[in-house]
Amino acid sequence: MAISEPILVTGAAGFIGYHLSMRLLREGLSVIGLDNLNPYYDVRLKEARLAILKEYPTFSFYKMDLRSTDEILDIFRKTKPPIVVHLAAQAGVRYSITNPFSYVDANLIGFMNILEGCRHNPVQHLVFASSSSVYGANTRLPFSVHDNVDHPISLYAATKKANELMAHAYAALYGIPATGLRFFTVYGPWGRPDMALFIFTRSILEGKPIDVYNYGKMKRDFTYIDDIVEGVVRIMAKPPSPNRDWRGERPDPASSFAPYRIYNIGNHNPVDLLTFIQCLEKHLGKEAQKNFLPLQAGDVPATCADISDLMAEVGFCPSTPVEEGIKKFVDWYKEFYGV
Repeated sequence: MAISEPILVTGAAGFIGYHLSMRLLREGLSVIGLDNLNPYYDVRLKEARLAILKEYPTFSFYKMDLRSTDEILDIFRKTKPPIVVHLAAQAGVRYSITNPFSYVDANLIGFMNILEGCRHNPVQHLVFASSSSVYGANTRLPFSVHDNVDHPISLYAATKKANELMAHAYAALYGIPATGLRFFTVYGPWGRPDMALFIFTRSILEGKPIDVYNYGKMKRDFTYIDDIVEGVVRIMAKPPSPNRDWRGERPDPASSFAPYRIYNIGNHNPVDLLTFIQCLEKHLGKEAQKNFLPLQAGDVPATCADISDLMAEVGFCPSTPVEEGIKKFVDWYKEFYGV
């Protein structure tokens, strides 16, 4: 299926939303971007991303809060997007421990409004962001979409699991083709300042110590942003069909009798945190002062994505080594901040 236009991208001024929108715009597609530019992290970074997107004549932007039901439904009525990529959310595992209500507002109420928009203005495909965090207390690696994820260890993860359930309900009730993508530790240029790579880079350059949790005994399936975007674009053109082999007596969490699918989207190549830091030190030309700490609440010691389903469905094959991805981030960081 060719990608139909216009494409509605929520969170368009965010990290993944910006890169996805850029990819679509460069391919000559029209994009409707929504974002509320909230101050969870430096708004100037979001505005800088947005300024680049606005250079494209096929990009239109609406500053809008997902909780504004009437405004969201009005955008759907006016623009009638055949494809919706819902990336807007209140992100961050640790922030959810101290600011739980913001996750209910953005991730539950906000997603409800998107689902209602899709219901009353039928779409060809709703692609929405989930997270590797939904695996919670699961310890069997690699994480598989065919395993149950019923033991979240953060409210953020619980809201992402709830998004998957809400999307399934709407797929079952109203036939909305819905695909959830569980992102695994996305990094790269224009990344989020609350993520480890950004925090480490800033601290190392400023000569400040970095906090290394679980005493460095962490592994993450770091996934470069261009690989993520490639996977999203491929899946956008493949709305799910009901799984005719699905059986209620042995329910598969990754598919359904409804037009609904869940995929992991990661690198399938976890990297030791200390190796990650060493690579960053190499490209910065400066050694980090490390402050070793125990595992934080809501965090897990290791992640690894089983991406076999996404590979089989759309030929997804991440191709960016961590060393290359870190170098590209460092080059961007130095240029953007004039270091």
